[in-house]
Amino acid sequence: MMQNIEPSEDRPWTLLEKENMFIGISGLIGAGKTTLATELGKVMGLPVYYEPVIDNVYLSDFYKDPKKYSFNLQIYLLNVRFKQHQQIIWNAKGGVQDRTIYEDSVFAKVLRDSELMEERDYRTYISLFTNMSNFMKKNTLIVHLDVTPEESLERIKLRSRDMETTITIDYLRSLHSAYDSFLKDISKQIPVIRVNYSQFKTAEQMARVVYEEYSKLNITTFIN
Repeated sequence: MMQNIEPSEDRPWTLLEKENMFIGISGLIGAGKTTLATELGKVMGLPVYYEPVIDNVYLSDFYKDPKKYSFNLQIYLLNVRFKQHQQIIWNAKGGVQDRTIYEDSVFAKVLRDSELMEERDYRTYISLFTNMSNFMKKNTLIVHLDVTPEESLERIKLRSRDMETTITIDYLRSLHSAYDSFLKDISKQIPVIRVNYSQFKTAEQMARVVYEEYSKLNITTFIN
């Protein structure tokens, strides 16, 4: 199930069972996931779980030498996101997650296709993810922020993180294409709402629209 939503004024929304709300925010690098996650957490009264960028011990090395560190990075992220994913489930308070565990497979595929990750490493990563996913409950909903590769690159430049200066438009275009395939597949298992960030005046407005669309889905339990 995949929906595209448009902004409008004065949308009514009802309170659903918070302990069952596990919403993942997905999108390209610099799409605005953290901003939306923060506002959605406020609107829905849910704890927000942010992507652990600062604590990532491989990210800086990866951007300097992606071929050498691609597998290390993906395994590190898989472990960290699995821990966070399970924490949200075990806390039983619901949550909004800034990037899901499922999206790492998008990055891994692009790295493999770009010959920045060996085929054997990619297969090992996918096998490990598949085994770990058997112990995971799925997100209730995935909200995907649609931005073009060009918009993504511009936002990356604006936030001026030194480690991200090596990110190229070709890399972002490859990710963008891979995300389209990912969303088609994941929407068969988890409801997906796609949002065009540029059509909204504020992140709060976007969060309220997402909440209303969520309530229309009438989801009150985790999807197994």
